[in-house]
Amino acid sequence: MPRRVGDFRGLTQPSRLRLLRAIQREPGLRVRDLAEACGLPQNTVRDHLQVLEREGLIRSEAMPTRTRGRPPVGYHPVRDAASSEVARERIADARRRGALLRAAIGAADSPGEIDAHEETAARDDGLRAQLDVLYEHLDDAGLEPEADESALTFDLAPCRYHDLLDEDTALVCATHAQLVRDVLGQVDGPLALRRVEPFVTAHRCRVELTRRPSVVE
Repeated sequence: MPRRVGDFRGLTQPSRLRLLRAIQREPGLRVRDLAEACGLPQNTVRDHLQVLEREGLIRSEAMPTRTRGRPPVGYHPVRDAASSEVARERIADARRRGALLRAAIGAADSPGEIDAHEETAARDDGLRAQLDVLYEHLDDAGLEPEADESALTFDLAPCRYHDLLDEDTALVCATHAQLVRDVLGQVDGPLALRRVEPFVTAHRCRVELTRRPSVVE
């Protein structure tokens, strides 16, 4: 179910990725804080934040103050879909497309390529919703995901981020790992991130998921 957006969710610009990582590390930072942390002009920061918020990756929130005038605004990662209309729409769209694709290929009725426990879990609505939403996030980020639902893995092509990877592999991997956690957390389901493995082959990275212990049968 490939889909593409023109700017890959705004994540291929180094400055934007650094801003997102700063917000992930310290939710609630203001424009001036982010400008100082990332070494950018405040107007440039504002422009980047608008893109990240429009893509549903961050949200803005007015900060309480005892003074008159416009309250300062802090920026937070989107970890709860209720806090972002964009995130809610993405979840609804991903679930709809996932259901249509499985119906078209008859995936729900496929014979037992996995054991009984795996088959039961794979049919769980929350699990499938998490997989569908994560797939579309990775696809929109230009990572060309190849999903193995029975193994709970996504193989990725990091080509969109080669220049960034040469400069700061840790930044790219840590930012995407946290995004995977946030996307999974936006849907009520049993899956969590196990690990992100960069370059399992020369041209592929891998996201491995796991079931939370509390939901394993």
